[in-house]
Amino acid sequence: MGAMLSRSGETGQAILSNHNHLYVGWVRSGRIIVDGTSSVRTLVLNRPQQLNALSYQMISNLLEKFVSYEDDPSVKLVILKGQGRAFCSGGDLLSVAQIGTTEGRWDVCSKYFRVEYTLNYIMATNETPQVSILNGIIMGGGTGISIHGRFRIATEKTYFAMPETTRGIFPVVGASYFLSKLPGFFGEYIGLTGPRLDGAEMLACGLATHFVPSKALPSLEKELSKVDTLDPSVICAMIDWFAQKVPLMDNSAYHRLDVINRCFSRRTIEEILSALENEAEHGADAWLSKAIKSLNSASPISLKICLRSIREGRVQGLDKCLIREYRMSCHALLEKFSQDFYEVCQLHKFHCSCP
Repeated sequence: MGAMLSRSGETGQAILSNHNHLYVGWVRSGRIIVDGTSSVRTLVLNRPQQLNALSYQMISNLLEKFVSYEDDPSVKLVILKGQGRAFCSGGDLLSVAQIGTTEGRWDVCSKYFRVEYTLNYIMATNETPQVSILNGIIMGGGTGISIHGRFRIATEKTYFAMPETTRGIFPVVGASYFLSKLPGFFGEYIGLTGPRLDGAEMLACGLATHFVPSKALPSLEKELSKVDTLDPSVICAMIDWFAQKVPLMDNSAYHRLDVINRCFSRRTIEEILSALENEAEHGADAWLSKAIKSLNSASPISLKICLRSIREGRVQGLDKCLIREYRMSCHALLEKFSQDFYEVCQLHKFHCSCP
């Protein structure tokens, strides 16, 4: 796993060359639409009925494209967006898990994560600027293919959440890295309780770099299609022209970052929950009640793993975080520490927004 995160494109190419050896029985639907000019490529996640959940085929195609663009001096900008009402609802982990449980093909599951996390790393270190247009739902694995990019554009339609702990797993795709870099302990709050954030909150905490009204996106994309430089300041200036400053809603939890810091800086889940309950005794805001309810309903082992992962992410680089999260993901599917994920899948029969 460590070797796959080498900065050179050779490792990504090696993974791509082995695609024919992978089991593809469950890679049936979903594709990437490629469009653009000679210097700008627009990649569209085209699986709208599944909210653009990432199949193996999709992450493989994305990795192939990003590796090729890095080696192509004519490509100056990559735009990534989703078809329909979602940017990306996460990885189609339920399909991955079913292959493991029904056919015992755990090698397929590990290769899914291997390719996905390689893609996350390539996106984070790619010299070709990436603009992700988050005009809709973004969850789980959708954060991994966007937050690591240089520019992340939120709109009034943006719906961000990382609800993994309530589904028996934990945030991965480099989440322990980027959540740990948010102001104060807001990252712990997001990872542990899975709240919904709107575009303004994403912008305020740094998950988004810009806020652009959805009606202005066609004009922005038209302007970006003219890019003929790798200079991020030029691209940023283009986006700035369409961007707006938006106020937080009165009930946004980000207004109470002081309370979040007092509670989520505690050492253990039990101490965090106790601190939240103490705060609630002095008047429970809606976000506070939801946080307590979420912690009480989440998988206990998932909460503990999530907290430790984010804390380790505070002192690790992205490469170390992805290596650790790869191991965590494989252990989760092999049920080495908990059956919570499979129990939740059987109960709800959903496509999980996660790795």
